[in-house]
Order: sequence, then structure tokens, then C-alpha cells
Amino acid sequence: MLLWQAASSTGVLPEDKLASPLTVFATAYDLIADGQLTDAFLVSLGRVAVGFLIGAAVGGALGLVSGLSRWGERLLDPPVQMLRTLPHLGLIPLFILWFGIGEEPKLALVAAGVAFPLYLNLHSGIRQTDPALLEAVRVLGFSRVERVVHVVLPSAVPQTLVGLRIALGTAWLSLIVGEQVNADAGIGYLINNAREFLRTDIVVVGLLVYALLGLTTDALVRALERRVLRWRTR
Repeated sequence: MLLWQAASSTGVLPEDKLASPLTVFATAYDLIADGQLTDAFLVSLGRVAVGFLIGAAVGGALGLVSGLSRWGERLLDPPVQMLRTLPHLGLIPLFILWFGIGEEPKLALVAAGVAFPLYLNLHSGIRQTDPALLEAVRVLGFSRVERVVHVVLPSAVPQTLVGLRIALGTAWLSLIVGEQVNADAGIGYLINNAREFLRTDIVVVGLLVYALLGLTTDALVRALERRVLRWRTR
């Protein structure tokens, strides 16, 4: 930070290339004071929330079906694995053709970024359930539903939470790209608009907001992980 400020103050790092830290902090204060940053933040947060819910529902449902059923795995896993290898950010042209240039392609991009990590980790967590434990509860007379509810799903929780952390990080990355597509509000719009006028200070503020949001959501999942898996520390 000090080197950054020193380079800016001495002219080694021009303002049109990268604004100084002091300028960035002053700009952040101004954007918060006039409400621009708050409005953009709420729009971006709403997009991630809706896209995440859609992606989590799709990825969770596919992961459960594929993980709990051999037939489900044979039918679903190959196409999902094939689609997973595609860079989902490269799907933007198709999403624009399918959904237009409104909110839908942005939400679809976030949902795609969320669905695959959740699917993979939920599927993996279910498949890694200890066979000896399953055999023990079967001998005790547990029905299939009871085995799933009391053994399989709890065993998959640690791996699923890993997938959740990855999915949230991917969601913010997807939003950064998605908000460059004909957005008229949001952090991405703020950054894109600032780029047109060479306002590197606003660009840096927007990127810092994205980073802070990513760190915050990751910290929330880690707190949830510590609470849900506190039995592992005993």
C-alpha cells in the first residue's frame, strides 16, 4: 500500500493507469455519500442471491439424484461432466441469444457457476459414505429412507460445504463478467462506466467491493461449517 502510494505521488504510476490509494479511498467515500455505491451494491447482491438460489436448486437436485441412484448417475453424470468442462463464462453469447440482454443472462451465468461445484461436491460426498456404516445401520433395521436421512446426507455435509464455498466464489466471478453485458445498474455497470472515462479510482473501488463481498460470503460459510461440523473437533 505504501509503495503504491509512493509510486503514485512521485508520478511513476500515473493516475490514468492506476489511481493512488488516497484517491481510491476518497472516491469510495464520495460514492457512498451520494448513494451510488449503495445502490449498485444492492443490485449486484440481489443478482447473486437470485442466481445462487437457482444454481443451488439445480445443482443440489442433480447431485441428489445422481448420488443416491445408480440409474440417476448413469443418466445424469455423463452430460453434466461434459457440460462442466465447458468454460461457463464462454456461454455468454448463447445466454444472450436464449434470454436476450436483460437480467436473465446475468442470472443464468451466476446459476451456471454455482450449479456445477455444488453438484460435484454433493455427488462426491454421497458416494464417499462409509460402506461399513451403511452396513451397520442396515443390520439395525434402518429403512432405505432412514439410511439416507440419518447416514448418507449427514456424511455428505462436509464435502457439500466445500462445494458451497467454491460456488459462492464462482458466483461473484460470474457476476463480474455478467454485469459487463448491457447492465444499467450494479457494481459491474459502475466499473464499466468508469472505464469509459478512465476513472481508475472508481474501477478499483468496484473491484474492492467485489473482493470484500467474496471474502464476506466465504467467511459466512466457514462460520456455518464450524457450527455444523463442531462435532469433528471433539
